[in-house]
Amino acid sequence: MKDGSRIIRLLAAGALTALVVTAPQLGDTLAGAGGEATAGSAASATGTTGAWSGSRWVNTWVSMPQLTEPGNLPPDPFTQAESVFSDSTLRQTVRASVGGRKLRLRFSNAFGGAALPITKVSVALPAGGRAGVSAIEPGSSQPVTFGGRSSVVIPVGAQMVSDPLTFDLKPRSNLSVTIYLAEGQASTNITSHPGSRTTSYMLAGDHVGDGDLPGAASVAHWYFLSGIEVEARPRMSASVMLGDSLTDGRGSITDANNRWPDQLIDRLQSDPRTAGVAILNQAAGGNRVLNDGLGPNALARFDRDVLAQSGVWSMIVFEGVNDIGTAPASPQAQQQVAADLIAAYDQIVIRAHAQEIKVFGATLLPFGANAGYDDPGGYREAARQAVNRWIRTSHHFDSVIDFDAVTRDPAQPRQLQSALDVGDHLHLNPAGYKVLADAVPSRLFR
Repeated sequence: MKDGSRIIRLLAAGALTALVVTAPQLGDTLAGAGGEATAGSAASATGTTGAWSGSRWVNTWVSMPQLTEPGNLPPDPFTQAESVFSDSTLRQTVRASVGGRKLRLRFSNAFGGAALPITKVSVALPAGGRAGVSAIEPGSSQPVTFGGRSSVVIPVGAQMVSDPLTFDLKPRSNLSVTIYLAEGQASTNITSHPGSRTTSYMLAGDHVGDGDLPGAASVAHWYFLSGIEVEARPRMSASVMLGDSLTDGRGSITDANNRWPDQLIDRLQSDPRTAGVAILNQAAGGNRVLNDGLGPNALARFDRDVLAQSGVWSMIVFEGVNDIGTAPASPQAQQQVAADLIAAYDQIVIRAHAQEIKVFGATLLPFGANAGYDDPGGYREAARQAVNRWIRTSHHFDSVIDFDAVTRDPAQPRQLQSALDVGDHLHLNPAGYKVLADAVPSRLFR
């Protein structure tokens, strides 16, 4: 047994030596094959000289990836019969929650029908620090690389993370990201986030380094970009908002960043005890918990949109009204959807707790008088009440945020307060979203 153990130790030591010798040889092989990446350039890209840097990253901004519907594809000529963005520049702005001195980008091809070849990327400060503008601040543009290269090809269903880039990103500041696709994506199945509530610009040709994009077409959608990460400081972490159009910001103002998660960021940043918490909006209009709607259902996207994000320690679940509103208005159907929602919430809690993520449950808002969801028999309202009762009293969530209580009309509890209602009796205006943001206890994030 002693000789056997000695042999095992020698074999292990030999394997370790082989690994140490092989690493630089791999870098030499890549360089010799004409690749730009070498052992030195890889270390420069990561900011380290070893395989593990010890750095920790936190997402400061995200958008929920979706399959782009035909009506949300880029306008002509940026969408052709079998491709999008051929020989095109795309400039988008996003708003950080927390800041950092190093950042990296995430690009998603989750729903692409073909590989996504990105030729060039740059980041810059938008002109005047504003959201939804086509111009950038002079001298602020920096190139983005991937493994030391300026271009990257993202396989179908995959995402790619850029190299770290030294860039002073302030909390709550806007960031401009410009992409050039020489070949375009050879499919009209592409990944986007239609409900950006932020203007993006597109122009034929390579204009990645241009200070402005005069004559560019514009849309209020994000394409391909799915996350911005910053190198974490002590006590920095992220909280994910899992939701639907009420979190995605239907009824908020384009380029104003006044959804309730945006206004929650403002609150948290005003208090030193919570200024290190990033708020990640993983919501989409029409999304459902149980069945696919606009985007995959919440249970299906949970791993990608919550567990796979960097630095997450908590989440808020505020979703389910679309499940109730699209189920038949009968006692049986509504009893079933309420029971299924409760079971789904329980699954989310179980899966999050397995990764040591705290889960806060938010009650569902009233939708009385909404033309699509309210029903004369009140069966959907009964389901909403049953779900909210469970959220409040089951003690399955780590804490409860009672959005229903702060938005319902005291005189007509089945309806939203008129001052908060955008007009469809389902979604909120910016004042209503401020009420939601103010209802989230800051103590949850300390």
